Amino acid sequence: MLPQKMKKAITDNPKQLANLIDLVNLPSTLRDFVGQSQISHLGCFMRVWSYIKTNNLQDPNNKNVVNCDEKLKSILLGKQQVELVELPALIKLHFPKQKKLVDLICNANPLSTGIEGIR
Repeated sequence: MLPQKMKKAITDNPKQLANLIDLVNLPSTLRDFVGQSQISHLGCFMRVWSYIKTNNLQDPNNKNVVNCDEKLKSILLGKQQVELVELPALIKLHFPKQKKLVDLICNANPLSTGIEGIR
């Protein structure tokens, strides 16, 4: 179901897998498309891919190209066509950047890194 390049990227990098399965709050445009307020990156990609397959949006002459309908255009920057390799990056644009817990702790208290406290 997933493109081969995406499968390889997931298995080669366990941290990337963790980022793909964490639930995040969605902005309204993507929320309307997916029908959920929270979803993982992978879950969102799977919903979009399912929509593409269900509505026969792949170009019949080149299966690596998706012909976008109006609903799909609303989440893919209004593009008429996108290549499959572009799809994850275009979907990722809708997800807010998440700060890592370590960054939040270090920014909240500069001494929490332990660097200043060791003398």
